[in-house]
Amino acid sequence: MATAEPQHPRSQVSLTTVFTVCFGVVLVVGLVFFLMRTRVALTLVLGSAMAAVAMDHAVDALARRGLRRSWAIASVMVVVTALLVGLGFLLVPPMVHQGRALAAELPALWEKLQHTPWFLRLDAGLHLQERLRESGPAAVGAVNPLLSAIGGAVTAFGGLLAFLFLAIFMLVFGRDLVRALLAELTPVHRERYERMAAKVYRSVGGYLGGLLGICAINAVLTTTFLVIARVPFFLPLGILSGTSSLVPYAGPLVVGTVITLFALVTGGAWTALAAAIYFVIYGQLEGNVLAPFIYRRTAHVNPLVTLLAILFLVEFMGVVGAVVAVPLAAAAQVVIAELVTVRRSRRVS
Repeated sequence: MATAEPQHPRSQVSLTTVFTVCFGVVLVVGLVFFLMRTRVALTLVLGSAMAAVAMDHAVDALARRGLRRSWAIASVMVVVTALLVGLGFLLVPPMVHQGRALAAELPALWEKLQHTPWFLRLDAGLHLQERLRESGPAAVGAVNPLLSAIGGAVTAFGGLLAFLFLAIFMLVFGRDLVRALLAELTPVHRERYERMAAKVYRSVGGYLGGLLGICAINAVLTTTFLVIARVPFFLPLGILSGTSSLVPYAGPLVVGTVITLFALVTGGAWTALAAAIYFVIYGQLEGNVLAPFIYRRTAHVNPLVTLLAILFLVEFMGVVGAVVAVPLAAAAQVVIAELVTVRRSRRVS
């Protein structure tokens, strides 16, 4: 009697599934490569989106008081323009005055720096002045400083215009675009995604409010310290320190180091030591206490999640990753919570 050959079970993975998974992997890799190659555009888009969200919160507040959305947008734009112009008239004249004085004193400060004991020790070991003399003529011959400065100014002005226009267009047309996309979904999915979008919107708005508060605290405290320490050009340096908080951890560290070196040249070793102590203490307080606490209250993000998001996204995307780390963490937290809720409801049903 012939024995039947054992039949092997058919594979549960079809060829279509394999091609779908491979296509998904290729698509993700291509998207990551595309984003890494378009960092400037990505920075403009993300920055404009956050600015539009911040202004949209003000527009919503006016709309809830009975003002039409078009008039509310116009009112917010007028107020923002007036604030920028007012701050410009208030801060730009003293900044320009102190900036010109700083530029005029730079040669004397450089001469003074070359005669400090620590610079002489570094020069004896590393031959800094000889290297600067060797690189000076080549750098001048390779790049015209005036043309370089003009090109940088034109690029910065073009980026600012692109940022403003993107923010305005997102403010005016962004909500309608999101509604049009949500309208294509089924009613069940539409309700879920609308709820998620609303939570992300509130979290990002809270993050932006907290970020502006941190920048203001940094600028006020640093300016006050520089005035007490009698460091010259305290106003532009204080504002520079405040804007450095836009980039968590790295920004205050770099700017604090620059201001400390400036204090060493202009005020001596004791002033520089005081500046170093101040920036180390404030940097630790802002990065590990102030920012996580504020973002927990405003963006509703766990402080540990905040620190981990900043750490990994700085490694992945650099400065842009540091700026968008908290909003992305807030959005991911909302999405994960919604997925867990949906899964629980399915288990119950």
